[in-house]
Amino acid sequence: MTTPALLPLSGRRITALAPGASSFPHHRATLRLSEKFILLLILSAFITLCFGAFFFLPDNSKHKRFDLGLEDVLIPHIDANKEGKLPGGQIIHGQGGHDEHRHREEEESLRNKIRADHERALEEAKEKLRKSREELRAEIQTEKSKVAQDLKKKDNERPLPPVPMPKVVGVNDGDPGDPAVKEKRDKIREMMKHAWDSYRQYGWGHNELKPLAKKGHSTNIFGNSQMGATIVDALDTLYIMGLHDEFKDGQEWIQQNLDFSVNAEVSVFEVNIRFIGGLLAAYYLSGQEVFKVKAVQLAEKLLPAFNTPTGIPWAMVNLKSGVGRNWGWASAGSSILAEFGTLHMEFVHLTYLTGNPAYYQKVMHIRKLLAKMDRPNGLYPNYLNPRTGRWGQHHTSVGGLGDSFYEYLLKAWLMSDKTDAEARRTYDEAIEAIERHLIRKSSGGLTFIGEWKNGHLERKMGHLTCFAGGMFALGADGSPDDKAGHYLQLGAEIAHTCHESYDRTVLKLGPEAFKFDSGLEAVAVRQNEKYYILRPEVIETYWYMWRFTHDPKYREWGWEAAQAIDKYCRVSGGFSGVKDVYSSNPTYDDVQQSFFLAETLKYLYLLFSGDDLLPLESWVFNTEAHPLPVLHLGNFTLPGSPAKR
Repeated sequence: MTTPALLPLSGRRITALAPGASSFPHHRATLRLSEKFILLLILSAFITLCFGAFFFLPDNSKHKRFDLGLEDVLIPHIDANKEGKLPGGQIIHGQGGHDEHRHREEEESLRNKIRADHERALEEAKEKLRKSREELRAEIQTEKSKVAQDLKKKDNERPLPPVPMPKVVGVNDGDPGDPAVKEKRDKIREMMKHAWDSYRQYGWGHNELKPLAKKGHSTNIFGNSQMGATIVDALDTLYIMGLHDEFKDGQEWIQQNLDFSVNAEVSVFEVNIRFIGGLLAAYYLSGQEVFKVKAVQLAEKLLPAFNTPTGIPWAMVNLKSGVGRNWGWASAGSSILAEFGTLHMEFVHLTYLTGNPAYYQKVMHIRKLLAKMDRPNGLYPNYLNPRTGRWGQHHTSVGGLGDSFYEYLLKAWLMSDKTDAEARRTYDEAIEAIERHLIRKSSGGLTFIGEWKNGHLERKMGHLTCFAGGMFALGADGSPDDKAGHYLQLGAEIAHTCHESYDRTVLKLGPEAFKFDSGLEAVAVRQNEKYYILRPEVIETYWYMWRFTHDPKYREWGWEAAQAIDKYCRVSGGFSGVKDVYSSNPTYDDVQQSFFLAETLKYLYLLFSGDDLLPLESWVFNTEAHPLPVLHLGNFTLPGSPAKR
């Protein structure tokens, strides 16, 4: 890349580094006086607050329950008759009519309590000021530790409501039958074991691995904190491959070490698809409660990101403070379509598992806001300002910055057992506009998806865009106007184009982006687009096309890619991306991405497995390839879909 501050990642996002802060020492002689002065200020503020609280205490009789109206729709385990809601939907109001005498007694009692608290606070302040600096520091540290322990204990003890586990099928085995295919599948499992064992040995607990340097690695999407991203991301792949000892090692680390009360600024999108998606998938596959509990704890830390004037979330949030912001490079402080549009699957499952409608409410609010906005040529621009609710620059892409927004519209419909008709309709309209304005054929007959920039079509396609072939195939069934065959064919054409981008390189691995002009087709031109960082999107499309057509060429193409990865990306300490796929002597980027274990190797394994392993009728894969079960809600249906009552 030409700009070191920007790093392309799975899901395909680009992130930027934040500068650190500096500090300087204070003069030793003034330390004790300064600490006492600050302590007195804090205590006086506390006392003032106590007195002020008396005059601003709310009148509880004015409080009413905010009824979201979703409990009887999405969350079957909530009793709609509780919390003051009658079967007919009426709200039960509390008894009024307290007499004036009782009010006076309560006010006098409250005044006496505040006076007593005030006197006790003054005595405590005098006592504190008699202590030495070392004693004060020790007390502060003890109090901080106690608060931290109490918060952790509270999180761990908060019970989740019992909910029926969705029926899970096809979570292991998937024997392909053919010994030659099984041999290929065994090779993919061996590659997974090499990647995992290397991470286990050299990067355990770190987010990712530097396989040449043989040490841990992290990026700013995880706040440079050790959150074990590779462990969480790889869990479900380990499970479906039958690597149960490795799975148990990961589970033990998560139970003992995965802590979200860290002072770390993280990408809401990346943490959602990798961590929450990974934990939820591990829970549904294994039934181990710890994964559900951890997913919910983390989700609560992401909710403050939605505290914006429009409800469109910030790109980043500090897990400790809850303060959010956007990437500085993103169109004048805009949020990114693929980031705020890739929350629906995980958040619906969070609402289902917790009984808390807030998660579902927030993603539905995003959908409703987008539905009201004008879209140039029916296309969704990649940037939306969360303060003003207006689009940023008019740039539309089915690759980076836009991709998984469209994917999640389709998958919201599939995950709802095809009842969320609003999601399906929105997907169909978006795909129609994409086909009209972005999809073209090259002079050599290759179908590609370009990018729309300020009224101009750029004839360039990214590796990330190659996921769309699988999306078109997945969405073919249910297409309007009997277009199922058309979209399956479109998926096949995209798969062919992306295979050509691999086949026209020296290493038989695809570049990050490739062009279709000036006589060049499916070839990268710029040096900073010639790299391959273990990305999964092309193999993802091969797998979907295999599932829907069983054309043997998709397994052949997948095996070509697997062999190339094993030959050119494998090193003694794991797997690394390469910087130039057109060079016979490639140099390494020295990063084993967590999505290599979560996606690339999982899709390869599924490609050489039987269709009974994670059947698409029962599972929907999030954009990080974490399988989540279809929610068959019986008589309950999602808003936006026709009632089944």
